[in-house]
Parts: sequence; structure tokens; C-alpha cells
Amino acid sequence: MSSKNNKVLPIVMMFFLFAMISFVTGLSNPMGVIAKNQEGILNWMSQLGNFANFLAYLLLGLPSGILLKKKGYKFTALTAIALGILGVGVQLISGLMPYEIGDNFTPIFSVYLTGALISGFSMCMLNTVVNPMLNTLGGGGKKGNQLIQFGGSLNSMAATIVPILGGYLIGDLAKATMKNAVPALLIAIGIFVAAFIVLAIVAIPEPHSRGTETTKKKEKYSAVSFRHFILGTVAIFLYVGIEVGIPNFINLFLTAPQDILDGAKGMGIDPAAAGSVVGTYWFLMLIGRLTGGVLGSKFSAKSQLTFVSTLGIILVGLGIFLPSSISVGMPVFMSDLSFGMQTVPLAVMLFALCGLCTSIMWGGIFNLAVEGIGKYTEMGSGIFMVMVVGGGVLPLIQGAVADITVSYMASYWVIIAALVFLLWYALAGCKNVNKDIPVE
Repeated sequence: MSSKNNKVLPIVMMFFLFAMISFVTGLSNPMGVIAKNQEGILNWMSQLGNFANFLAYLLLGLPSGILLKKKGYKFTALTAIALGILGVGVQLISGLMPYEIGDNFTPIFSVYLTGALISGFSMCMLNTVVNPMLNTLGGGGKKGNQLIQFGGSLNSMAATIVPILGGYLIGDLAKATMKNAVPALLIAIGIFVAAFIVLAIVAIPEPHSRGTETTKKKEKYSAVSFRHFILGTVAIFLYVGIEVGIPNFINLFLTAPQDILDGAKGMGIDPAAAGSVVGTYWFLMLIGRLTGGVLGSKFSAKSQLTFVSTLGIILVGLGIFLPSSISVGMPVFMSDLSFGMQTVPLAVMLFALCGLCTSIMWGGIFNLAVEGIGKYTEMGSGIFMVMVVGGGVLPLIQGAVADITVSYMASYWVIIAALVFLLWYALAGCKNVNKDIPVE
């Protein structure tokens, strides 16, 4: 009984860190909209802040896994939070830099991108800690997957708030500058400071702690010795791109002018209204993760991933082919935490419904990929963090497709292709064919 009680506080802390990851990462979406309007940059360039966030995973994913293995969970998490304070602080400076229409915007954008990259380092390190910790505290298997889904629910709650808050702060898009994002950045810094203080006090267990003699011994195998793990890293690369790309391009499509002459046409919707639609996508992820957490003990990660990948392909496919002229009243999550109705193209509502699908993909893929790799889990988590760079790469590709085809809808074919791979991984790619490798 006492063992169970000892796990409660670490689990709560991991849930809290899950929310922080989403809040800070989500800020790149409204700030990208501001930058696009402020300087009239192309769609793919509006995703550079998002790309900088996720590029950090490519650069620091493996070092994070090494740090976690050598220094432990608590040290890694505290270091990550300190980097988060620095990164958001640099972004705050970009919002405070003076700017007048006609000025050179490059220095401001460069400072913002630098801050986004540093923040990405923080998010990468936090992710490296949170996922294996929850999976281990849950004992792996269905219970481990269940805890990751519940932690992901708080992640989605934070993600729901960010675009709504961002849309509210942007206000009149025609007049919006980086300065409009300052309040949100101050909130993020406050979250980090509070988390650092609490985590410094709380005792965090070290699930796979080993002696120095073990760390000095050269391993014959590694996480990449497992075929299903390698395929899982590809799946996570594509999944994060799907999760980020769907809402980012909903936002761009809804806020882009209808009468634009030299680019993809949008709906010209108020940023606050568009933010509520994007926030609803993340709210649906919250609902999906809560549902996935409840059902996690009844349905395997394989079954869940198969179902949501198939449903996602159907929803996105229908959305691509539906004319934008077909509108529908969509229930949306408002800034006052109530629900309202927003008129949007039916295609947009179908894209937003994909939040129910993407909600449980991370936990399912992670669970399938690390199942059976035992002592290689920590380094496996670091490698997973490298592949999270997909959240920056796929939106860039989507933006390029939107620019080339002059169509936001056409860009969603990138999402379809990624979903097809996830379906294959769930059906066949996740099988462990390397059971002869010792994992203890």
C-alpha cells in the first residue's frame, strides 16, 4: 500500500510537466500567425518558430537520453525547466523590441527564433523524462499506456488554452505585433518558475538506477537493435507532424484573407474566433486522451492505434474533397471556458475532429515501440525525442505544398500519407521480431 502511495506524487509531477510541454510549444502557433501578418511572409516561413521548437529535439534528443541515464530523472527535469525559463525569456525580449511598420523585422524574428530553439531544448528534455517515468510507474503494458494517456490529457488541456489565449491577445490581426504575445510569455515564465520550486522540493524516484560498474560496461545491443523500435521512431516522427500540422493549418486557413491575390485563399475569420476553433481541436484531444486513459486497460495500444489511424484517414480525406462553401455551425471552446457556435467550412470541423484521433497516438506508439526492450528504455526515449523533430518538419512541408499549390486543402495530403504509415505500423510494423536480444 505504501508503495502505491509513494508513486502518487511523482505521477502528479509528471502530469504537471506534461502540461508545461504543451503550453510552451503551443505558443509558436499564434506567434507564427502574428509574424505572417506583420511581415507578409510565406506560409512555410510562418512555421519557422514551430520548426525551431522541434529542431531542438533533433539536436538534443540523444544527449537528453544520456543525461537521463547518467544524472537521473530529477536532475534532468530541473535542468530542462531552467532552460525553459531562459528560452521563454528570450522570446519575451523579441516581444519587447521596438518596431514600427517599415522597420527591419529580421532582428526581432531572429531573437524570437533563438528563444523558440532554447525553449525546444527544454521541451525535449522534459519529454525524455516524462514518458519513460510514467510508463515505468505504471509497470509498463496497458497500465503504463494508461498513465501516459492520462498525462496527455493535461497536455491537451494546456494546448486547448494556448490558441484561445493567443487569438484573444492578437485581437485585430491587421495591427498585431510580437508585443501582443508578451502576456502569454509572462504566464509561461511563471509556470516554469513555480514548477522548478516544486520539483526541487519533491522526491522523484529513479526507476532504472544502476551502479557505475554497469554504466562502464559496453553494451552489445541498443534500442535500435529492435526493428519495431526503429519503425516506431519513424511513426513518432510522422505522428508529431500530424498532431501539429492539422491545427496550425486550420489557423492559417481560417485567418488568411479571402481576397488575397498572390497566395492561398483563406476564410478571413477573426483571430480570436479561429483560435477558439483550434483550441477545440486540442480540447477534443483532451477528451480523447481521457477516454483513452479509461479504455487503456481494456484495449491494447495496437487496437487503439489501428482504430484512430483509420478514422483519421477518413476524416482528413473527406475534408480535402469537400468544397469550402459548405459551412456548418461548429461547437467551439471559448475563452471564458464555455461553449459557443462558430460558422466554419465543414472540412475544418472534420479536421478539428481529428483531435479525437491524434489524442492517443503518442502513448500508443511509445508503448508499442518500447515494449520488450527493457533496460534500453531510457536511451530509447532519447532517440524518440530526436524524431519529435517531425513536428517541425511536416508543417514546413505542408506550408511548401500550400504555397506551391496555392491551396491550404491540398497541404493535407501530407497528413494523409503520414496517417497511412501509422496504420501500417499498428497492423504489422509494431511486431517485435528481436525477442532473442537480452533486455535485463
